[in-house]
Amino acid sequence: MTATEPSVPQAAEGGAAARAGRMACFCPPGAPAPGVAPDSARWSPGVATLAAGFALSVLSQSLALGMLPLAGRLLAPDPRLMSAPYVAMLLGAATATFPASFLLDAFGRRAALALGASLGVAGGLIMAWALSFDLFAPFCLGAFWLGVAQGFSLFYRHEAALGSTASAQARAALIVFGSGGLAGLVGPALAYVVAQTAPASLFAATALAAAFAQVLVLVMAVLTTARAPILPHQATRAEARPDWRAFVAPSLVAALAWFGMTAAMVAAPGAMAGCGIGVPVVFSAISWHVVAMYAPAFFAGALARRIGAQNIAALGLALIAAAWGLEYFARDYWRFASALIAVAVGWSFATAGASLRLYGRANPSRAMLAAHDAILFLSAIVGAILAAFWLPV
Repeated sequence: MTATEPSVPQAAEGGAAARAGRMACFCPPGAPAPGVAPDSARWSPGVATLAAGFALSVLSQSLALGMLPLAGRLLAPDPRLMSAPYVAMLLGAATATFPASFLLDAFGRRAALALGASLGVAGGLIMAWALSFDLFAPFCLGAFWLGVAQGFSLFYRHEAALGSTASAQARAALIVFGSGGLAGLVGPALAYVVAQTAPASLFAATALAAAFAQVLVLVMAVLTTARAPILPHQATRAEARPDWRAFVAPSLVAALAWFGMTAAMVAAPGAMAGCGIGVPVVFSAISWHVVAMYAPAFFAGALARRIGAQNIAALGLALIAAAWGLEYFARDYWRFASALIAVAVGWSFATAGASLRLYGRANPSRAMLAAHDAILFLSAIVGAILAAFWLPV
């Protein structure tokens, strides 16, 4: 059956290949999406809502990043467990990678992304409840569910790429990834409002704000397209198997970046508090760190075209190493903030360079993309555990 036969759209919309609970059925490889001309499609339909949903998810993440290490330090029965809530969040994100991939394929964007956001809402509410009663284990459980939502949201960039033409895949992914920088700009203002509104229960109020951000992510998930279109260029790509050898190098580079960035970021709030820096100021530094994590993605593609994806990834790793040294000897706000911004920019460059190589050479399948993200989160977990022993707190 060819893409031009009239029965293809009918099969895509009818119930012949559908089953109970499925939002849409699989279309034959190479069948163009309804209403998308075969040669004109560049961007994935729904890329704007994907970018908005990812930005709101990053806003929720930025609130959690500033709160988890400090709250963990207060609630943990042992100081070495201060990073346990953040490790739980990363473990939830790593756990979600393969389910997110398969659910997106089987049930479509709306159902899968809405499920991820709903779990994030539940996680934020559980954390707020646990903080109100000083309960460490439930706090870690809420962080785990918030991490599951993060695992789903990180797949947004892959969804944008999978629904775009071959020449626009990396650009679509970087646009969605870069939108997180816009959310980081809202973080300082929102953290200030929370601190002024509920100073006596700052951490619980921050968790509630993170849950509300996930409610908005849920709204964006409902508004997005049901699934990514199947474009003509994907028919030829589907004939070639994913190249797992080309998968190894980008994944290792990105894993190093996630390890280094997480170790520096998780250790920083506790070290800043130990130097007498106030909690609202710590939140402000974390928010600028989040901006620096995602904003460079807007120009990373252009920079990679000039110096190469491999070189931009190497530059990112060098920045992360330099930031480690700066943070280790930091004792005031500006040096901590500079280290956090430097490690974030390095992480962004390394992640972008690795993604560009992955999309360009590995012909990635959904399973490969899920494995890639799982490796990143597992590396971040190791970095978060190291953070409990790295800096004096």
